[in-house]
Amino acid sequence: MDIVERIALVEQKFDAHKDWEDKYRVLIKFGKELSPMDSANQLEKYEIKGCQSKVWLKPKLEDGKVVLFADSDAVLVKGIIAVLLEVYSGEKPENILSQPPEFLTRIGITEHLSLNRTNGLRSMVKQIQTYASLFQSLISKGVTNADI
Repeated sequence: MDIVERIALVEQKFDAHKDWEDKYRVLIKFGKELSPMDSANQLEKYEIKGCQSKVWLKPKLEDGKVVLFADSDAVLVKGIIAVLLEVYSGEKPENILSQPPEFLTRIGITEHLSLNRTNGLRSMVKQIQTYASLFQSLISKGVTNADI
């Protein structure tokens, strides 16, 4: 499944619900389905700055694709990062960089978040894009696998 299909699938899951409370429950479900990150990887270097809650995002380059592992100490935030991983993890860096997170607005998440949560969401997206840029640079040098 490519990134456009992943985005469509996420949108479909949210579009089935018109009420924000129902969409909130979908976010919570995404978070509950996210595999917990090993506590050994919940390091400061993987912590996303600018989030109200603790959020960790660990990247890996596997066979030229960005693989992301994440966790949060807050239920809603864990759901948000899980949605981002659903779309971006397992994709080539150039696909991540070419698909801005406009789907988040279309599914209605951004209009219901507090200012602090919105800033945190921006920080998560920016970090994913930063990792994608870094890995794209490594790929251009012939590296297809890396763990940072």
